Amino acid sequence: MEPADKTPTLDDVATRAGVSTATVSRFINNPAVVAKATAERIRAAIAETGYIPNLLAGGLASSKSKMVAVLIPYLTDSIFNDTIQSMVEELSAAGTTVMLGLTGVSEARTEDLIRAALSRRVDAIIFTGPMTPTVEQMVRRSPALFIQVWDLPEDPIGIAVGFSHAAAGRDIARFLASRGYRRPHVVTASGTRARMRRDGFVGEWEASGGGVVSESAVEVPSSFGHARRIFAEIRRLPEMPDVVVCGSDYLAQGIIVEALTAGMRIPDDIAVVGFGNSSIAGEMRPTITSVEVDGARIAREAIAAIRRHGGGVKLEERWIDVGFRLVARESA
Repeated sequence: MEPADKTPTLDDVATRAGVSTATVSRFINNPAVVAKATAERIRAAIAETGYIPNLLAGGLASSKSKMVAVLIPYLTDSIFNDTIQSMVEELSAAGTTVMLGLTGVSEARTEDLIRAALSRRVDAIIFTGPMTPTVEQMVRRSPALFIQVWDLPEDPIGIAVGFSHAAAGRDIARFLASRGYRRPHVVTASGTRARMRRDGFVGEWEASGGGVVSESAVEVPSSFGHARRIFAEIRRLPEMPDVVVCGSDYLAQGIIVEALTAGMRIPDDIAVVGFGNSSIAGEMRPTITSVEVDGARIAREAIAAIRRHGGGVKLEERWIDVGFRLVARESA
């Protein structure tokens, strides 16, 4: 991937801020040693120019860092865990250092981590978060390979390795309809991918003549702990749903525990579907019906792309669809 335009330099920042390059360097290395007003001008100049400092040892911009940044929203109850573990193991075995960053849901924190990764001249960034104009501007100017995983955006900046979340939602709807369920309750986390699955499910359910879908919302990351509130909401509905569709296996596990505690039978009184096919889905009883995504293949495809990019091979394929698989178990 070629930079979109001329890479901003230290001189560009110094000129815009009205200070010397030495002052800019001091600010980058230790902002506290620069006067507050000067620091604000330099900070604004960096943002306006899109300058990324080079923190690579020796300052050799052309050298390979043998470092890859992996940026994910969170680790707790994360459906990315298996994929990230596979990536870290494979990259480490190849002698590459992995810089793992947790972006949370903050755009500012995401941008700071992208900037930190690029300043160390990483060979690639593996990213699962939402794009912002600032992130897009930074990565388009960088020679680092930008890989968006777990999604297939219409216009990826570098390449995308993932699957269609809308298609996953539609498949869950078709599966439940074929099994005779009639009153689904969908629990959606406040994230773009979760909403795509929700929209795919509801659209397919309504198109096939299904009734009204009841819904609840949770913050990300969705977790076992959200289940008590969601189950209480379900119990207050005019009519109990016959199946609950969850955005993660951890949330599905929590719903199952709450239902069993209330004396209900799974799936006879209420069925439950998870997402991600985590280890808990196949190990707890009842086992959880879930959607499996091949995280190991996502890792392999990302690593293969990094190697080709590092070898100077042009990447012709911008989208790699790894698909998904619905795994039917005891809970539905």
